[in-house]
Amino acid sequence: MPLTFDYPLEKLKTYTGMNPRPADFDAFWDRSLAEMRALDPAVELVPAQYQTSFAECFHLYFAGVGGARVHAKFLRPRKLTAPAPAVLMFHGYSGDSGEWTDKLGYVAEGYVVAALDCRGQGGLSQDVGGTAGWTLRGHIIRGLDDALAGKPEKLLFRDIFLDTAELARIVMEMDGVDPTRVGATGGSQGGALTVACMSLEPRIKRAAPVFPFLSDYKRVWDMDQDKDAYAELREYFRKFDPTHARSDEIFTALGYIDVHHLAPRTQAEVLWFTGLMDTICPPSTQFAAYNGITSEKSMVIYPDFGHEGLPGSSDRIFQYMKGM
Repeated sequence: MPLTFDYPLEKLKTYTGMNPRPADFDAFWDRSLAEMRALDPAVELVPAQYQTSFAECFHLYFAGVGGARVHAKFLRPRKLTAPAPAVLMFHGYSGDSGEWTDKLGYVAEGYVVAALDCRGQGGLSQDVGGTAGWTLRGHIIRGLDDALAGKPEKLLFRDIFLDTAELARIVMEMDGVDPTRVGATGGSQGGALTVACMSLEPRIKRAAPVFPFLSDYKRVWDMDQDKDAYAELREYFRKFDPTHARSDEIFTALGYIDVHHLAPRTQAEVLWFTGLMDTICPPSTQFAAYNGITSEKSMVIYPDFGHEGLPGSSDRIFQYMKGM
């Protein structure tokens, strides 16, 4: 096995993260979930132009926290003889819910599929704004100025994390869906949203995160990996805290949207995929989240791979979800 640029594998297996955890972290997320659950989701299913002989395809819209209209692709088998299992899919940073066609394998197996568009990224979901400070780009730091002023509910990823749980609830409550057999999967940002979903919705049965993003921000900075997907962290410090006088406050505020703090809430069975040469989402940041999970779990390690396609992972996730 090659030497990882990160901690040795044996240390990775025990590493639990360094980003500060806000003192009111659990209370914050309990309040946030209560806010979400009090919403009328106002679900709307609009038939899509894309259809097949065996799959009904819809644009699913729902009301998210803060007044945003959130979109997901929704597919279901045309013929259901019993309540169906479901798979939730989450996409990478700046992307979208993907093509209809890449979801048909699950539908052919009798699964319902829902694929979220993240607010303000490449799909159809709204980012309704309403935060102070810099909004040129960068969803990690969107709302950070508000969080530093005592209003962490303004963090954009707080709302996106809640969208994953709300989508899960909507799907679980649909006629024709078995709420005890719902899984979640995605890579990079989609991996982080998988962790958020399985942490915030305890009924998720199985989850398969692939090299998750949005974890252990201070470790990213300490490794000098605040570039590429994490570049906005460096830009924020350079523009608004060039001497790092407030770095403890900033990392603590980011702790509200750090999936390594959410992961211990997980009750799902978890199959995790990581590459030890990942310089985009460093292995230690992923292990920080994985090691906090106390439910049944296993990790598939690719020693020679970075933040890229992991051979066989999609097939393995498909078979894993079939076992729900």
